[in-house]
Amino acid sequence: MIKQITESTDYLKNKGFDKPEIGIILGTGLGQLINEIDIKAEASYNHIPNFPTATVEFHKGKLIYGNLEGKNVVVMQGRFHVYESYTLQDVTFPVRIMEKLGINTLLVSNAAGAVNLDFKKGELMVIDDHINLQGSSPLAFKGVSELGERFADMSAPYDTEIISKFEAIAKANNIALHKGIYASVVGPQLETRAEYRMLKIIGADAVGMSTVPEIIVANHLGLKAAAVSVLTDECDPSNLKPVNIEEIIEMAKKAEPGMIMLFKELIKTL
Repeated sequence: MIKQITESTDYLKNKGFDKPEIGIILGTGLGQLINEIDIKAEASYNHIPNFPTATVEFHKGKLIYGNLEGKNVVVMQGRFHVYESYTLQDVTFPVRIMEKLGINTLLVSNAAGAVNLDFKKGELMVIDDHINLQGSSPLAFKGVSELGERFADMSAPYDTEIISKFEAIAKANNIALHKGIYASVVGPQLETRAEYRMLKIIGADAVGMSTVPEIIVANHLGLKAAAVSVLTDECDPSNLKPVNIEEIIEMAKKAEPGMIMLFKELIKTL
C-alpha cells in the first residue's frame, strides 16, 4: 500500500495539488460546496493511479483542489462505500492520500436517517461518537503498523473543539443542529423495523452507510476529524413508510445550505 500511496500522491502533486490543509468528503446529495471553492486543480478518480471509482449514480467521481475561505482544501466529490463491493481499505484509501498531500484536518458529510425521533428530516446532526456495524475495520490488514499505530485510540474520534465551533456557528445562524451518535451499516438496503429498534436500543441517533471507516483512518493518521449528517428521513419503526431514494436526495439538497454554511464558517477559524 505504501507504494500505491506514493504513486497516487506523486500524480496529484504533479497535477497541482499543493499542500492542502483541510480534506473534505462530500456525501450523498451534498455536492454544492464545490461551487464555493476557487478551484485550482482537479482529477477524475479513474485517472488517479490506484484509486477506486465511484459507482453510485448520484456520486461524482472527482478529487478537487482549491481555496475555500482562505484555506487550501482538497475535496472528494463522491465517496466509496462497502456496498459497492469495495474493501474498507479501498474506501479509506483517499484519506491516506489526502494526509500524504498535507492535510491536518478532515471534514466529512453524509446523508443519514434519524433514529432519534426528536430529530427531524431536513435538520443537521454533528457526530459526537459512532458505532461501527460494518463488520470489520479499515485497519485490519497486514502492514498497517507501517502507516500508523495499529491499535488506534478511539476514545474521542471526533474533535471536541471543532464540534463546539460547529455548535456556536449553528446557534449564531439559526441552523437546527443536533449532536448525536452515528451508526454505520453496510447497506445498501435500508433497515427493517426490528433493525431500527435495535439501533435505538444500542444508542444510535442516526444511521448511514459511510463515514465511520474514514474517521477511523483519520484517527489512525493523527488527523483532526469531524462529521456532519444531513438527516434525510425519520426512522420510526412504529410508523415506517416505504423509502423513496429520490426524496432522500431532495431532502439532502434542501438541508445542504446549512451544512455549507457550517463548513465555510468553520474553515475560517481553522
